Amino acid sequence: MSTLIDGKAQAARLREEIGRQVSRLRQHDLITPGLAVILVGEDHASQVYVRNKATQAREAGMASFEYRLADSAPQGKLLDLIERLNHDPEVHGILVQLPLPPQVDETRVIQAIHSDKDIDGFHPLNVGNIATGSSGMVPCTPLGCLMLLKHRLGELSGKRAVVLGRSNIVGKPMASLLLREHCTVTVAHSRTQDLAALCCEADILVAAVGRPGMVKGDWIKPGATVIDVGINRIEVDGRTRLVGDVDFAAVREGAGAITPVPGGVGPMTIACLLLNTLEATCRQHGIPFPDDIMSLAWGGTSSETT
Repeated sequence: MSTLIDGKAQAARLREEIGRQVSRLRQHDLITPGLAVILVGEDHASQVYVRNKATQAREAGMASFEYRLADSAPQGKLLDLIERLNHDPEVHGILVQLPLPPQVDETRVIQAIHSDKDIDGFHPLNVGNIATGSSGMVPCTPLGCLMLLKHRLGELSGKRAVVLGRSNIVGKPMASLLLREHCTVTVAHSRTQDLAALCCEADILVAAVGRPGMVKGDWIKPGATVIDVGINRIEVDGRTRLVGDVDFAAVREGAGAITPVPGGVGPMTIACLLLNTLEATCRQHGIPFPDDIMSLAWGGTSSETT
């Protein structure tokens, strides 16, 4: 039986340390990190996600600012709000919840957020920095995945990694981060030939395609570490269940370690959002990012055997 990588427990430890650092900032430097989240529309899943982000930001001692626009709001209204937040000294991080309604150009919105406040890591300047190995805001989900991998495996250098999915949000930045760790990386997608055979070569498999149970048990190299980014809602016996992109029951038989859904990557995504907000605050005020929080983020172990 494989090892279960407990993202929920690791995220809790990371949030606890973020809270200590926020308290130190508030007491020593009289700075309160501020996170602004913008939601356009009434999507229920997005509302729940935004509410969780705001709650965890406040629990960490941060200032949380929430802005809600109607689904019919014109693009100009959203861009004006972003511009105002770009110049607000109490706001250190800005997040626009995706997806956006059809009348709004997602690319235009992402580019409108100042790169220093782009805690999602989607701005072209941050994307370029990550791709070239420079310092920049890292997208939260890939960052959380990498932290889980390093806690499980330690040194990643020389390992063969396969990333399923080439989205700008997960797949591409995940590949860039693994390359920075000196992995040999293959990005697979809908047109990749002989996908199962390719996955069988991977020491590390990151699945981020949005297709429930796509990755089968016989796709996995024995002992491989599997990171399941997928969050899919399916109906089973009249009840809605959350499942990943991996056939969990089958894959866990051969994998060395695997993240569950839920309880794996998801909690780390929000924790890394808070981490990015803290880092953005430090950068904007010329304060060195604390070494002890980076040690917690990248070291130790967070897995349980089941």
